Amino acid sequence: MKIVHTMIRVNDLDESLKFYCDGLGMKLLKKKDYESGRFTNVFVGYGSEDTDAVIELTYNWDTHAYNVGDGFGHIALGVPDVYQTCEALRAKGVKITREPGPMKHGSGAGAIAFLEDPNGYKIELVTRAE
Repeated sequence: MKIVHTMIRVNDLDESLKFYCDGLGMKLLKKKDYESGRFTNVFVGYGSEDTDAVIELTYNWDTHAYNVGDGFGHIALGVPDVYQTCEALRAKGVKITREPGPMKHGSGAGAIAFLEDPNGYKIELVTRAE
């Protein structure tokens, strides 16, 4: 078994695509409208669905706000340098909610930071060699 994708519901598909593709550098892998269900599914990621876990963005045409809730934590992205990545993302207008630095409660090596997507979902950046 392997993780194939994670689905999150989004309030504004264009705004979410701008964040994940333009901001975080993911690729739009596929997009399909389901008229009878009144929703659109979009898959984004850094690689193919065949080889990598991806994110499914679901936009329900008649719903424009969701409560993220307190059960969901975050999506983590490995980057070679959290500090440089945050500077590049900040220049693109991405909201950094926790500045880069060491993990506050632990002894993990490397820095972490947190971002927030347009829907309120948290994205963690972790230092990770490519």
